[in-house]
Amino acid sequence: MWVLTLAILLAWAAAAYLAAPVMWRLIYRNEPGLASGPRMTHTLDRHPGDPINVALQGTEEEVVRAMTAAGWYPADPITFATSARIVVDSVVRKPDDQAPVSNLFLFARKEDLAFELPVGNSPRQRHHVRFWKWAKPYQGREAWFGSASFDERVGLSHTTGEVTHHIGPDLDAERDLIMSGLKNAGWAQREYFIDGFHRHLEGRNGGGDLWRTDGRLGVVVLAPPSL
Repeated sequence: MWVLTLAILLAWAAAAYLAAPVMWRLIYRNEPGLASGPRMTHTLDRHPGDPINVALQGTEEEVVRAMTAAGWYPADPITFATSARIVVDSVVRKPDDQAPVSNLFLFARKEDLAFELPVGNSPRQRHHVRFWKWAKPYQGREAWFGSASFDERVGLSHTTGEVTHHIGPDLDAERDLIMSGLKNAGWAQREYFIDGFHRHLEGRNGGGDLWRTDGRLGVVVLAPPSL
């Protein structure tokens, strides 16, 4: 009996941890749906923005619930009051968990959702991500393309001279941070990568900041945690 039990456990482990991951990688290696999505955001004046590096499948409610469960805060909209607040909070180093993020554009519109994960005691540094809803459902569900990056300091834009956040170069770390956070929060029904999503693995955004990536798009299929 113990031999049979051991054989069943080994077969399950091989299927779950070896065969299944390989199968999903083969299925989604050249994913025809999301792989046809946009690669790069842009600023209002048409400068290159930050690259797309993560995608979520789920409703808007699921995206908001999943991100907040993973510890992220919805960013406030840009108004005079919120803009003044982030300046003051950055100067006096006061926490601002819902500080606004600058607008970037995709599908000819600014982001639909934005979230941030504070670092330290001021909005000078923070992880942040913007999401745009794709016009067409994918696999019967809503799809969201996201651009995640890390604000590492405040300074002057290298292209316009305006005061702005400068991002860190490691975009993959920000993508992986979101994916692991959603998984740890129990919201990742499935996750996979689309290889070769970006052909150019290095570049600069509209503020002149250098970015690097391994070229993969990280995808998370959302589902509420089981009770």
